[in-house]
Amino acid sequence: MPEPTKKDEMSNGEKESVAPDSSEVPMPTPEISLEVSPPPPEQPVETEGKDPQPIEVIKPVQPEPVENGSKEPEPEAVVVGAKEQVESVNSEVKEAPSPCSPPPPDKDDATTNTPSPPPPPVWSLGEGQAPEDLDKPVDTPPLSSLLIERPQGGSITVGGDISFVAKVEAQDLLRKPTIKWFKGKWMDLASKTGKHLQLKETFDRRTKIHTFEMHIIKAKDNYAGNYRCEVTYKDKFDSCSFDLEVKELEQSQSVDIRSAFKRSSEGHEDAGDLDFSGLLKHREPKQDETPEVDVWEILKSARPDQYEKIAFEYGITDLRGLLKRLKKTKKEEKKSEAFAKKLDPAYQVDKGGKIRLVVDLADPTVELKWYKNGQEIRPTPNQRKFIFEQKGTQRIMVINNCGLNDDAAYSVAAGEEKCTTELFVKELPVKITKEIEAVKTTVNERIELACEVSEEGAQVKWCKNGVEVPTGPRSRYRVKSEGLKHWLIIDDASKEDTGTFSLMASGGTSEAKVQVELKPLKIIQDLQDMTVLLGQPLKMHCEIFPGNVPGRWYRNGQLIQSNDRINILQRAKNHRLEIVNSTIHDAGDYTFVPEGYSQSLCAKVHIVDPPRVHLESLNFPDNTVTIVAGNKLRVEIPISGEPAPRVVWMKGERVILDSGHRVRAETFSDHTSLTIDIAEKEDTGNYKIVLQNEAGEAGASIKVKVVDIPDPPEVPLVTEVGGDWCSMTWEPPIYDGGSPILGYFIERKKKQSSRWMRLNFDLNKETTFEPKKMIEGVPYEVRVFAVNAIGVSKPSEPSKAFVPLAVTSEPTMLVVDDVTDTTVTMKWRPPDTIGAAGLDGYLVEYCIEGTDDWRVTNKELTEKTKYTITGLPPEAKILVRVRAINAAGASTPRTLQHSILVKEVIEPPKIRIPRHLRQTYTRKVGEAVNLVIPFMGKPRPKVSWLKEGQTVDPTQVTIRNTDCDSIIFIRKAERKHSGMYDMKVEVENHVDTAIVDIQIVDLPGPPQCVKIDEVWGGNVALDWTPPKDNGNAAITGYTIQKADKKTMEWYTCIEHYHRTCITITELVVGNEYYFRIYSENMVGLSEGATQTKDSALIVKEGMQLKNPEYIDHDFKEPPKFTQPLINTFAIAGYNATLNCSVRANPRPKVIWMKNKIAIIDDPRYRMFSNQGVCTLEIRKPSPYDGGMYSCKAINNLGDALVECKLEVKGGFTFSELMQRGVPLHLIDKYMSETKAVEQPEK
Repeated sequence: MPEPTKKDEMSNGEKESVAPDSSEVPMPTPEISLEVSPPPPEQPVETEGKDPQPIEVIKPVQPEPVENGSKEPEPEAVVVGAKEQVESVNSEVKEAPSPCSPPPPDKDDATTNTPSPPPPPVWSLGEGQAPEDLDKPVDTPPLSSLLIERPQGGSITVGGDISFVAKVEAQDLLRKPTIKWFKGKWMDLASKTGKHLQLKETFDRRTKIHTFEMHIIKAKDNYAGNYRCEVTYKDKFDSCSFDLEVKELEQSQSVDIRSAFKRSSEGHEDAGDLDFSGLLKHREPKQDETPEVDVWEILKSARPDQYEKIAFEYGITDLRGLLKRLKKTKKEEKKSEAFAKKLDPAYQVDKGGKIRLVVDLADPTVELKWYKNGQEIRPTPNQRKFIFEQKGTQRIMVINNCGLNDDAAYSVAAGEEKCTTELFVKELPVKITKEIEAVKTTVNERIELACEVSEEGAQVKWCKNGVEVPTGPRSRYRVKSEGLKHWLIIDDASKEDTGTFSLMASGGTSEAKVQVELKPLKIIQDLQDMTVLLGQPLKMHCEIFPGNVPGRWYRNGQLIQSNDRINILQRAKNHRLEIVNSTIHDAGDYTFVPEGYSQSLCAKVHIVDPPRVHLESLNFPDNTVTIVAGNKLRVEIPISGEPAPRVVWMKGERVILDSGHRVRAETFSDHTSLTIDIAEKEDTGNYKIVLQNEAGEAGASIKVKVVDIPDPPEVPLVTEVGGDWCSMTWEPPIYDGGSPILGYFIERKKKQSSRWMRLNFDLNKETTFEPKKMIEGVPYEVRVFAVNAIGVSKPSEPSKAFVPLAVTSEPTMLVVDDVTDTTVTMKWRPPDTIGAAGLDGYLVEYCIEGTDDWRVTNKELTEKTKYTITGLPPEAKILVRVRAINAAGASTPRTLQHSILVKEVIEPPKIRIPRHLRQTYTRKVGEAVNLVIPFMGKPRPKVSWLKEGQTVDPTQVTIRNTDCDSIIFIRKAERKHSGMYDMKVEVENHVDTAIVDIQIVDLPGPPQCVKIDEVWGGNVALDWTPPKDNGNAAITGYTIQKADKKTMEWYTCIEHYHRTCITITELVVGNEYYFRIYSENMVGLSEGATQTKDSALIVKEGMQLKNPEYIDHDFKEPPKFTQPLINTFAIAGYNATLNCSVRANPRPKVIWMKNKIAIIDDPRYRMFSNQGVCTLEIRKPSPYDGGMYSCKAINNLGDALVECKLEVKGGFTFSELMQRGVPLHLIDKYMSETKAVEQPEK
């Protein structure tokens, strides 16, 4: 069970902890508030074991500070009856109501004899305070007079409306102050706004006043109570309390348990507990009617999770208070196991008295601990404050010499069980035994106000007109006390001391009136009229009685304050005014007014002064006035002189009159002015002022400078252009407007657009700028604005249109293509990035190794990516670089990393036969033949061709040879061009040969000897021999046609027939047929056909044909590879294919393997099989893909296997293999194989 303090539960479920004794370590200073609700007066209840005593709570009151804020007031104790509800800041220092609140009714007499309430009383505690901290002052924000109108208390009936208004003057506030409305001490009303409560804020810009209003609409009886308004602004703070009284309607109202658990009418921290005082106020003669539903019985039998639902159903809004009360009720029903008799709910003792707290234990052996405000009380040997006794099962704690610090919550714990009580320390009121006497005196006299009280050392408070008087070190008031007597002393009385002075004690107040009057005034020496030269001292003197009366000096009705030049002296009855250096302004009527008197002393002072022009008061540098062209200029120059001087304005030799139209001069008593209505550039110049009067002549001159916005800058010039930027420059404007140029603004736009875009928001101090973030290839224009202190000039003329263009990136893959004794041929690829400017060509440069003399080899740009540098010295080493050129300029050069030796190197010849020429090259008669056979070799190889061992006839076949290939060209092929062509390439003693088989094909001739072998039924057997001329190509088939002898219209019987004999069936009986046959090769059908000489007559039935017996040929055979796999080299990253062909019947199953492991479902491989040709495609192989590849064909008759080796050039790093997902064991194998291959090469 948690240890209770004066407040059972905090708002957030937190528990208070308070120091156990004044001798313990000080705890943080919390706030304490106490509310006691007594039973009805007609039913007094005596406390068990005690005589009925009234419970009085000592309430120290802290009044608000006086208006001048000179000193904080001292606390004063006030006795408050048990019926009153008390809010306190701590046990000694408490907050008093604001002067705007009505004083609380005096209920001492009505409550002194009220018996103590029966246990348990209804009370509520705020945050506790350690006893040892009670004597310490509470840090509160300094009060300041923010509120100029404070809300006033009022009263309404139930259901009525009322408004409270607070006003704050915002003259010296930079922002809106913060205001909070509270009910009681802690309830912030900002969260309670709704249909019954509205908060409103307004601001009057004319009067600079913030108005804050709180409207209460359709008030209920529980809205009554004390309210508070707090205003804060930075370090300033002000507050005001006011009361609201809600009067009941005349008709009677029944009170039930549900209405009792509305929010407490006083709005204190006990809001939420059962408000017994509210129930007593509403008590009517007992009626037999009871609420229809007993909510208590429902709550006692319900589960805790149903409390909120039940409260909502029966209209109970104060759920928190209901739960507290229910908790107490259930707690009372529980029987204590540790205590035979618990502590009483409350105890009361007089200040300085002694109290015994007794508890009876059920088990005497249980360990017992005493607590004060939650802090354990530990006995110490040297202090007799707390004494612990044992009598049988009774445990007693005696508290000696009880003081206000002992007013606290006490508890005793026996094992796991606790019981609590409250101790109230009663302080006797201090009464006044001798009243203050009235005083009537004159100023400067001494006043002593004396009073006697009933107790020595009592705390009292002196007030004047209800406001506590300041008694600090600098105060005019002194307070003295001796025994029972208290004095308020005023050493030097003044008229302001007139008023009602009072002494306030806890038991009463004594008042007396003090009246201070003035002594009669007597003028001994009056003031005298004076005439003084300007700059001479001025001394005025007068003498009055009484001598100690202060006074004020006035000049022309204006109060004169003492300063460095003016001294105001008073010595007894002599009053002097001394001015060290007199000025024109010192002339006038002087008056001395004694303070507090209606009489005054007067004199006139005249100051004589020659004319002067006071240019120094204008604070113009070098007496120069600057004005913006087009504005109005009015220069007012103070002048002085007595009498008033005559003023003449001149510009050069021209006099400026006061009747001028645009430029005029005017003269007044204390200044002269020059006015130019519309300033122009021509108004710049020196202006002279001449002053004359009887005392002399003076002159001065000022310079007027007319400034304007500058002229536009010159047209900007774009000096350099990049890919998305350009460099521009311009000349400053010819006329700067009379003010230095501060900087420039730059704008740009697309040429075809009309919208200009600002490029810089900070002024550019220089006359150069680089616009950026432009679109390459788009024409732009730029313009410039000049800026001075006056403003921004008009824009300059736009620049010439320019197009941002970027140079290309450097050429790529620069390599040496060929080297001779005097030339070097270079090859490269175009740049990766070209841009909008395109690519105009390339510039090739070279230099001798060891020098920086780069020479351009091509005077004109070359568009090709290959160039031969000629005229090089033999055996020299050169460096070569290539630049890409476009409209934006030259790119970064691509330089060859190593030098090139200009010396031809012998390279053995090698013929690279294209793949399609490795087999027989077939063409039809009449088609063109154009074969290109590349080869390698240096120096330029010698190429020769032979056909069938004979020299090629150049009239029949055209052969063209270059440095790297040889071309065979036949414009119109004939069959005689067929044959084996031998190519031989020679470089000195090195020879390479190759053979190209060319086959020229033509249409075949017709078949020979077509004859009819036999005729039977509707069938005819034909036989023939192949044609004599096959057209230089194999015969691929025959086409057989038939024709009826009657019509001789030919019909095709069969096409693409491969044999040289056939049986034609389904012939019509009775018809006679002729037959003809065409031969066919890869070119097509023969031009002519061979026809049978005889005809075949299909006779009627009767003839029997004996069919010969044929033995079917067995086409089955095991797999056999007709084209094996060949070893292949592949380039890493480029697809590679392996091809072979197999023949078998039935169709075999083809399996591809790598290193004897079958390739299955690997996305890097694709396998094809078409007409017996098997292909394996390896996608972008890596060195890891190298190895032995095999192809295996299997059918029912057997199997066959072919193998080849694949090497992949161009390796991968370890990290690249990991990224490709290659297993680690394969990576290790590949890395070891790579090292093994590299070591023999080294």
